[in-house]
Amino acid sequence: MPTDKELSTIKQLLDLAENNIRQAKNMLFSRELSHKAEEFQSENLDSNIIEGIFDGEGMIGPDKKHYDVPANYASKSKLVAGDVLKLTISDNGTFLYKQISPIKRRKKIGILEELPDGKHVVDCENSQYRVLSASISYFKAKSGDRLTILVPEDQPSEWAAVENLFESNS
Repeated sequence: MPTDKELSTIKQLLDLAENNIRQAKNMLFSRELSHKAEEFQSENLDSNIIEGIFDGEGMIGPDKKHYDVPANYASKSKLVAGDVLKLTISDNGTFLYKQISPIKRRKKIGILEELPDGKHVVDCENSQYRVLSASISYFKAKSGDRLTILVPEDQPSEWAAVENLFESNS
């Protein structure tokens, strides 16, 4: 059985070993982070980043230029007019959108209507909101179906995002 002095020495050696391991891990981790930061910087030097506001169909940049947002992304992400987006355009021409600041939303329930030109609107509380055809296709919604939609809480909009098919007419 070890003596108290031997136990104390063993504890000190273990503490020292733990501190050395922790210090080695920190050095390794900080080196990895530094390397990753360098990679990230070089990637971002090769790209153009633009922030803008989603208008229901696309993004309006600070230069008032309109950038097409893929309808499937807008539909899947349930983008609402007023959401702030970041567009990264890489040197190889890839456009990558990311929602960075969603606007406050309000849910409503309305009835889907297909217009003669094939576009869709949701009639809701004496208003009509345009919705993306990609959302209608995804939910397999038809005229007369009840939909839950998302609209900006504090500003008027002619666009809504389809959150869900509330009730099918078929």
